[in-house]
Amino acid sequence: MGQETTQQQRLAVNRKSKFGILRRYLPLLIILAAAGLCFAMGWHHHLSLKNLAVHKETLEAFVREHYLLAIFGFAVLYILVVALSLPVASFLTIFGGVLFGALLSCIIVVISATIGALIVFLAARTSLGATLQDKAGPSLSKLREGFNDNAMSYLLFLRLVPVFPFWLVNIAPALLGVRTSTFIIGTLIGIIPGTFAFAFVGAGLDSVIEAQTQAYQDCLASQQTSPQTSLEGSGGAEGGHMTCALSLDTTALLTPQLLIAFALLGVVALIPVVWKKVQGRG
Repeated sequence: MGQETTQQQRLAVNRKSKFGILRRYLPLLIILAAAGLCFAMGWHHHLSLKNLAVHKETLEAFVREHYLLAIFGFAVLYILVVALSLPVASFLTIFGGVLFGALLSCIIVVISATIGALIVFLAARTSLGATLQDKAGPSLSKLREGFNDNAMSYLLFLRLVPVFPFWLVNIAPALLGVRTSTFIIGTLIGIIPGTFAFAFVGAGLDSVIEAQTQAYQDCLASQQTSPQTSLEGSGGAEGGHMTCALSLDTTALLTPQLLIAFALLGVVALIPVVWKKVQGRG
């Protein structure tokens, strides 16, 4: 009787342990599965300036008729994009500026991006942070302590300098034991300059989109008179065939001056760290 009770207790402990492991890794697994599905189905390719430029008038009409719903829908979409680490956040920021203007778009994006980043942060900390902390050696423990001593400055630096992927900056602080409040504040403040820059570009991109869309529509209309016109390609003539394409390259918006400005802001964020080091040596 006693042996049966002991065996049942062991089975109960094993079930509880397995359930605990599953519960620990479930948030991260859900995010990875959802992101994998989006990439596999190619849904993120639909979020492009070309596609949205084609439907620009329809979207603007929806915003006028359902203003609050449009804001809510855009915010939810942005949260999902950031939480799933899809590489279209910058594009959404630009088009948010087109639809809502620079200021309102900046507010929506900053709040939504922070929420999306927090989801990834909490999932990584729950799934990987505890495991890493249990297996951390002296060097990793020292790194965690050093990072947390100046967590806000380091986090601002990582957010401001456009060299580090956004998803990586969401995960690294979770593994290094950064407090949730520090992560939220650092993310909220750190993404404001870049967000406003892209939203401001989007607000001024309206005329460019209209001009490119009109040129694209004129090219399509010319098909009726020119049977050699093709819809594929990047514009111009290839092999004697006229091509129609709506090209809006967002990479040209990242000018060297803008990147240098972000880098300088990142350096400013590290001033408190340098000052603390100087004081410590003194």
